[in-house]
Amino acid sequence: MRAEIDWDIPATPPGWRGALERFMGPGKTRAELQMEIAGSLACMALLGWHLLAAPVQGGWLPWAVTLVIGLDLVGGVMTNATNAAKRWYHRKPSRSRLGFVAAHVIYLAAIAFVVLDAAWGWFLVNTVLLLAGALLIETARLEARRPAAMAAYMAAVLVNLTLVPVPETLAWFTAFFFLKLLVCYLVPEAPMRSVAEPPEAPHGQREHRVQ
Repeated sequence: MRAEIDWDIPATPPGWRGALERFMGPGKTRAELQMEIAGSLACMALLGWHLLAAPVQGGWLPWAVTLVIGLDLVGGVMTNATNAAKRWYHRKPSRSRLGFVAAHVIYLAAIAFVVLDAAWGWFLVNTVLLLAGALLIETARLEARRPAAMAAYMAAVLVNLTLVPVPETLAWFTAFFFLKLLVCYLVPEAPMRSVAEPPEAPHGQREHRVQ
């Protein structure tokens, strides 16, 4: 199997279908789409089971907020990990990606003040971790952005396990939240696809193969 890098963004149809494609990343392969849908449905079902087994306290509103945010994070992890999304969102300048990440402070506020009943310390710590991690990744040299993202991600998870722990029902939140934004969204990657029958390489030129 030969790995081929494809930077070409296909045209999108007009109307809501085109808007949806542009939001998700135009040009997904069938394999990407199938894995995205299957992985999202499986993990959403597991998350729903977890929230039933370890219910959110405080009534229907905190439970509904947690469920909606959780489903969005699962879908966001799967979507932002695709080659199509990487190609689409990394064509834009850094400030647009930082703006997208900063908008997710709303998620932290919803969890802190609706679900955790005014957890100011948790909110402030995670806001700093999110924005500092995003700035670290976006200002790092291109070849250093992946390890920078991994360091920021691990730091965020460990801080939440030690300094600002949450109830068992929200144990997944930090892992999903920072995975979606710092790792899946901000890390630039070449949009690769597999080619079943590679063309014959010129004499003396080696092909890069993926095992």
